[in-house]
Amino acid sequence: MLAKPLYEILPYVYMALGSSSFIALDINYAVIAATVIFILGARIYIQRSQNRRTDPEKRRKSGHLPEIIYNFMPFIYLFAALSIFKFMPKDLYPLLAICLLSYSLYILLRRALYRRHRLPASPHF
Repeated sequence: MLAKPLYEILPYVYMALGSSSFIALDINYAVIAATVIFILGARIYIQRSQNRRTDPEKRRKSGHLPEIIYNFMPFIYLFAALSIFKFMPKDLYPLLAICLLSYSLYILLRRALYRRHRLPASPHF
């Protein structure tokens, strides 16, 4: 079993490793592997986040997107920003990438406010 601090940062490490490898490497199979590592890190984050939701189900709004796409939206924006930084010309596109990156971090921050893990209350005798 992993120590709690190491266990908690694993999805972030996977996404950071995938992101940095995606930006730095030029070999096609390395870019694909970096993408897979990023997606797996995002999936682990989403699973933990869903498990730690504290807002009541009746207060949750149903949206137009399927749940899997809704959960991956900040990571899709983040990966789109990385793709723009890597593949697009350096004229105006970095501004678009920064906007996408900022919006994805905003969504993740908003979701983090509703996903705090709470221990069950101990019985009082």
